[in-house]
Amino acid sequence: MKTKKSIIIVFMVFVSAFAKAETVTPSPALTTQCAMCRAVLESEEDNSTAKGINNGIKYLMVIPYILVGGVFYFIYKSRKKDKEANVEDSFLE
Repeated sequence: MKTKKSIIIVFMVFVSAFAKAETVTPSPALTTQCAMCRAVLESEEDNSTAKGINNGIKYLMVIPYILVGGVFYFIYKSRKKDKEANVEDSFLE
């Protein structure tokens, strides 16, 4: 139960971080792209394409962290289950 609460809290922090990043004025760290992409996007009058590119970069950056976190969570869960099973077996003997 405690683990579910911590996962929900971490997820909420990620969601709130992305929501805040969209509402504030973009800093240079949020608008970094390769040189060619930056040149094309700066030449446009409308910044909607640049915002789309930046959102895509953010989502591509977050997915590996979620996957690795999920793998570690399932490893932790299986080890905890094995440990509890070993403790129960020792009590039965």
